[in-house]
Amino acid sequence: MERVYRSSRRAEQARRTRARILDAATAEFLERGYAGATMRAIAASACVSVPTVELGFGTKARLLKAAIDVAIAGDDDSVPVLHRSWTEAALGASTVEGFLDVAAEVVAAAQARSAGLVLAVFEGARSDPELATLAAQLTNQRAVTAGWLVDAMARSTPLRAESTRAEAVDEMWVLMEPALFDRLVRHRGLTPADYARWFARAARRLLVPDPTEERTP
Repeated sequence: MERVYRSSRRAEQARRTRARILDAATAEFLERGYAGATMRAIAASACVSVPTVELGFGTKARLLKAAIDVAIAGDDDSVPVLHRSWTEAALGASTVEGFLDVAAEVVAAAQARSAGLVLAVFEGARSDPELATLAAQLTNQRAVTAGWLVDAMARSTPLRAESTRAEAVDEMWVLMEPALFDRLVRHRGLTPADYARWFARAARRLLVPDPTEERTP
C-alpha cells in the first residue's frame, strides 16, 4: 500500500509540475511571442529547472504545441475535442440555431484561450521549420473541426444548394480563423460572448438558405 501511495503522490506532483510549466509557457508566449519567450524564463516562472522543462516537453515548439492543445480543450485531458460531451449537446439540439449556439460557445471559449498562442505559431513559422510543421497541423485540425460542424449542420437542415461541401467547410474554416477572433475582440471591442453570437449568426447566414429565399419564385 505504501508503494501505491508513493506512486500516486509522485503522479500528482508530476501533473502539477506539468500544469505549472504550461501556465508559465502560456503567459510567456502571449507576452513575448514565440521568438521572445525562452525556456529559461519559462522554467524560472514555473519554479523548475530548464532540464525539467526539456525532459517534459523537448523543444520550445513542442512546449508551445502542448500549451495550445490545453488551451483549445480547456484542460490537459487526453480526450479529443470532438469526442467530448459538448458534441452530444450540440447534436441533440432540435434546430440548427440551437446547434450553432452550442458550437459557437465552445469555439468562442477555445478561441479566447488559444488564439494568441496559435498566432504565435504562425508568426514563428516563417523562420522555424518545426513551427511551420506545427502551423500546418493546426490548420488541418481546424479543417477537421470545420468539416464536423458542417456535416452536423447538414443532418438537421439543408445547406445552401449552390455551395459544395468543400466550399461550406472553407467558409466555416474562415469563420474559425484565430486572427479573425483576435481582430474582432482586440480591435473591434467584442467580448467572447459577442463573438459567439456573431459566429452563430454568420455561420447560419453563410451556410443555411434563408426561408424567404426559398419562397421566392
